[in-house]
Amino acid sequence: MGRKGLGPAGMGAAAMGAAALPPRPAALLCVWLLLGSSWGPGPPGVGAVPRPTATYVLDAGSGLGRQFDGIGAVSGGGATSRLLVNYQEPYRSQILDYLFKPNFGASLHILKVEIGGDGQSTDGTEPSHMHYENDENYFRGYEWWLMKEAKKRNPQIKLIGLPWTFPAWIGKGENWPYDYPHVTAYYIISWILGAKQYHDLDIDYIGIWNERAFNSKYIKLLRYTLDKHGLQQVRIIASDRLWEPISFVLLLDSELHDVVDVIGAHYPGTKTVPNALLTQKKLWSSEDYSTFNDEVGAGCWARILNQNYVNGNMTSTIAWNLVASYYEDLPFGRCGLMTAQEPWSGHYKVEAPIWITAHTTQFTQPGWSYLQVDGHLEGGGSFVALTDGLGNLTIIIETMTHNHSQCIRPPLPHFNVSPQRATFYLRGSFYLVETLQVWYSRLDFESANSILFKQLQPLDVWRGSFSIDLDVDEVYTLTTLKTGRKCSCPEPPPPQPFPSNYKDDFNIRNPPFSEAPNFADQTGVFEYFINGSDPGDHVFTLRQVVVQRPITWVSDADQTISIIGNFHWVNLTVTCDIYIEKQDDGGVFIAGRVDNGGIYVRRTKGVFFWVYADGTYRVTGDLAGEEVLMKGLSGVRANAWHTLTLNIQGASASGLLNGYPLWENVTISKPSNGWAAIGTRSFEFAQFDNFHVEAS
Repeated sequence: MGRKGLGPAGMGAAAMGAAALPPRPAALLCVWLLLGSSWGPGPPGVGAVPRPTATYVLDAGSGLGRQFDGIGAVSGGGATSRLLVNYQEPYRSQILDYLFKPNFGASLHILKVEIGGDGQSTDGTEPSHMHYENDENYFRGYEWWLMKEAKKRNPQIKLIGLPWTFPAWIGKGENWPYDYPHVTAYYIISWILGAKQYHDLDIDYIGIWNERAFNSKYIKLLRYTLDKHGLQQVRIIASDRLWEPISFVLLLDSELHDVVDVIGAHYPGTKTVPNALLTQKKLWSSEDYSTFNDEVGAGCWARILNQNYVNGNMTSTIAWNLVASYYEDLPFGRCGLMTAQEPWSGHYKVEAPIWITAHTTQFTQPGWSYLQVDGHLEGGGSFVALTDGLGNLTIIIETMTHNHSQCIRPPLPHFNVSPQRATFYLRGSFYLVETLQVWYSRLDFESANSILFKQLQPLDVWRGSFSIDLDVDEVYTLTTLKTGRKCSCPEPPPPQPFPSNYKDDFNIRNPPFSEAPNFADQTGVFEYFINGSDPGDHVFTLRQVVVQRPITWVSDADQTISIIGNFHWVNLTVTCDIYIEKQDDGGVFIAGRVDNGGIYVRRTKGVFFWVYADGTYRVTGDLAGEEVLMKGLSGVRANAWHTLTLNIQGASASGLLNGYPLWENVTISKPSNGWAAIGTRSFEFAQFDNFHVEAS
């Protein structure tokens, strides 16, 4: 006898089991069974409201659709995983498990990382493996580590590299990476070879330049250079922007067509274009989502995971971003699949998008195929069906309503979704399927009592058919696979604000990462440094190392800056030892109440205490140094250590040099709160030591 119904009353999918059905004559029950088992509240009867019903046929025998390439997420673009690396165990491993471990949480198939280029790429800068032409270091940053952690959990995960910015030497003075394509190709190939040589990582796909112009000559040269270095297995994605003009150019240029493997579009709104289909290339949404990770974000993600294929023939969807592991008040705060922005407390949150991801990733694999079905539900919403070709079948259904599934971009045209009954007929080899495992989510936008990735009783399929009652804002996975799992890890520690008394002397000989914990570089790159020429207290320091403006992706500041702390700090004292390396016009600052970063770094305001190599100082209300609040002589010179102290209390600020007052009673009107920060006057070498911030 077929299993009917989905869960307890109030669940939106009715009760499970034959016992939940209202009493009815035996003859009527037999007729109903012959029509196929029903899921939901049962056929219209006493107390039931009739629902519109539609039928859908699933049959691999009529031909398969496109091959499924996987669901993934982006780390980078930029510095989105910055705080993750600073988590202590066991919390860091728990977060990684939720992201990458198969049949556990998100169980991602693809990890896409930024190839750091020293420039601002949304929420910070990521360091390049080659700051300078004669410099190579394949241990900078955290993307190497993250890729290894992903591979450790899922050896089959696919890896993608994509640059947002490039070090200045690539352009030889121009803000453009294509004037010397052989140089750019060499730089990218070095990253791929370094991944293998130093970390035993095989990169599967490489991109061109995130959301910026592509260059056909460069792409062809990149393919040639890959092959020359024995990297034939590395596939090329282009152009990580829009469907056009890349699709049109591929149709015109047969040589380019031969070397591009995937057309990757960003935020396509589930639609493709005719030229993209005519290329017969794989079509991916190579960056999507980018939405605050509450229930609406989960609704966005559920809708596009299905409809990118149903509407647009896209066989992979990649979320920006993997994990919101950056200060929340930077741009696009909490736009990750989960949130991990408090390494100092260990707190993290497994957000709803993780479990929406699991509805697809835990029951499919790259290499499966979509079935050739329309995929639109008549009452609104969508479904996809996939098979491994070995008899397994997975069906994912979503009924997200318009207002509960709007992504950050593009605008979403209005549509309607209503409660409905869907009857599925399994034909061909699927006719033999007798049982389907059931996983269910319902997003609750009123009381925040969402049901997320709950395993329900299996469904017995009766003579190749079953019916299911669908309410709005639900996701179902019906599958022959029995491997699904929802982790029940211990709760992480409760949230805590950034410590109000924080010190870092940078005294670490072999740091696990190149950057000091909790500092978030917004222009420039600040790295641990061993100052071999110092005989005393400043052997281990933090050094700003980018000395030329990189090839930018957005408008980086003209100054370098790294922020730290609590955006809501009002009263604070910042102390730091500083060492100017640039003679004559070098300079450094410490700051408080810093109110901006990321793509908006050029407009950053705050209280900035600057000292310069020419022996002067300034106090400014902005990073650009245009709003001068105080200036004078300090006696500071390059190549000597000095201690700066900035004290901000209410509407007044004062500054000390080497423990003695240098300026005081400067009136501060705005901003009213913000981070602490350190930085330099220009792209120049400078060192920092014994950083201390105390806030009240």
